[in-house]
Amino acid sequence: MTVASTETSVRREIVVDAPPERAFAVFTEQFDLIKPREHNLLDVPIVETVFEPRVGGAIYDRGQDGSECRWARVLAFEPPARVVFSWDISPRWQLETDPDRTSEVEVRFIADGAHSTRVVLEHRHLDRHGAGWESERDGIAADQGWPLYLQRYADLLAE
Repeated sequence: MTVASTETSVRREIVVDAPPERAFAVFTEQFDLIKPREHNLLDVPIVETVFEPRVGGAIYDRGQDGSECRWARVLAFEPPARVVFSWDISPRWQLETDPDRTSEVEVRFIADGAHSTRVVLEHRHLDRHGAGWESERDGIAADQGWPLYLQRYADLLAE
């Protein structure tokens, strides 16, 4: 996995053994199996994470009591090349309701040979979150942040 960070963004790359169409589909259609259940803003355990595959769709967690936590908005959906979604979680790990104070995540799927794909994830504009944004950057860059998501994604593709 390639690692890069700038002052206001975190970038990770991974090469997976799948063509872009499959890599994109698995990321968006099986996001429920990629996002760790312990990454939870609900008061109850998560039973599923839903990724609505369209611009204007949402990414949200559904709790075992039926409650929901919408923590992202789908900003671009361009199979099999890229998906962009907002990150509506504040540096205090609470929902952010002001869209001007959210960052965004772009995931690009680039053919890398006949049967593999370079997946480039960039979480950018972290400074939009305001005071404390650096701790959010550090959290998503750490092993239990985007590297964990990408490893789970790669494992899923390898099955």
